[in-house]
Amino acid sequence: MTNPANQSLQPPTLPSRQALPRRIYLDNAATTPVSEAALTAMLPYFQESFGNPSAIYSYGLEANQALSASRRLVASCLGAMSSEIFFTSGGTESDNWAIHSVVGRSDLKGRHIITSAIEHNAVLKPLAKLAERGFEITLLPPDRAGRIAVAALERARRPDTILVSIMLANNVVGTVQDIPALARAAHEVNAVFHVDAVQAAGYLPIDVRALGVDLLSISGHKFHGPKGVGALYARIPRLPEPLLNGGGQERGGRSGTENVPGVVGLATALAEAVAGLPKTAALTALRDQLIEGVLRIPGAFLTGDPVNRLPGLASFVFTGLKSSVHLINRLNERGVCASSGSACSVASQEASQVLMAMGFSEELARCSLRLSLSRRNTAEEVETVVALLPELIADIRAKIH
Repeated sequence: MTNPANQSLQPPTLPSRQALPRRIYLDNAATTPVSEAALTAMLPYFQESFGNPSAIYSYGLEANQALSASRRLVASCLGAMSSEIFFTSGGTESDNWAIHSVVGRSDLKGRHIITSAIEHNAVLKPLAKLAERGFEITLLPPDRAGRIAVAALERARRPDTILVSIMLANNVVGTVQDIPALARAAHEVNAVFHVDAVQAAGYLPIDVRALGVDLLSISGHKFHGPKGVGALYARIPRLPEPLLNGGGQERGGRSGTENVPGVVGLATALAEAVAGLPKTAALTALRDQLIEGVLRIPGAFLTGDPVNRLPGLASFVFTGLKSSVHLINRLNERGVCASSGSACSVASQEASQVLMAMGFSEELARCSLRLSLSRRNTAEEVETVVALLPELIADIRAKIH
């Protein structure tokens, strides 16, 4: 007889998927499956070369060599030096570390920070906490396409501005910002410029020197690496102030035993994605096929910049739905995984915040759909979704009215 007390010791098992049809995954902006190359590269560091990279015997040296090689690989993908790359637990920590490394300095020239109204909460929430401590936060409004104007930053900047944080590509609507111009405007008042590149890494070419940024955040699971690992680029001589204190890992910047398998997976996946950038035109064509098909639906509107947008992200609003929840649930029932916006936001409220900041009504902002592709998606999958959406939307509208 099984002891009930031991039932909690059983490992988790996958839920049954027998009730679901073959699934079409169109939420790659939320997370991606780990690539075969990344998984293969990670496996030895779980059991064979499992040592603590701080140890000086063979197992530790193997792990340390993997860590160093991964740092060099990430640096080469970003146009940086390996000494400018610091590994973290993901995009949220990288963003928080970037912000706190600036405000934690003892030589602050002021307490004014500029960001945009459409940043991820990994930027907006730590800045809100800083506002409670007396820092002044300026939120730059986007235009209807989600663009942040350089002129708006120029008007907002001041001699006491210490930090400007603007994301490279928006995670809800996909708009890509003119980061080099924005960085120049920030540097004209000697402000530090941080970029959240979590949604862009692996999909857009990133050269930190060409962008002119001081700090840049990425997260492995957005480009077919593992979850729970990210990186922060910090331009020398701007080494980040420690966020975690302890054993002094990451050159004293982030204490804690390094996640060697995760770091290896992140570096491998990023290199694989960067090597595939010349083939981005195919992904862009797939996205445009999706946009063209969805916009045939009456009352469908594309959100975000129609041209300067992520190659795999298409986002829409629909009139007459009241909420996108029913649509997303109906898509899931038919084997299509999609979302209305950031998976990190409770009840997808971030989508509403971004769209409302762009000038959409609250009613429309609640009726958003984000479809995000990867290079694994096919034209046949897009055709299936384009054929399915009109039927589902018409049925939902009929039941509402």
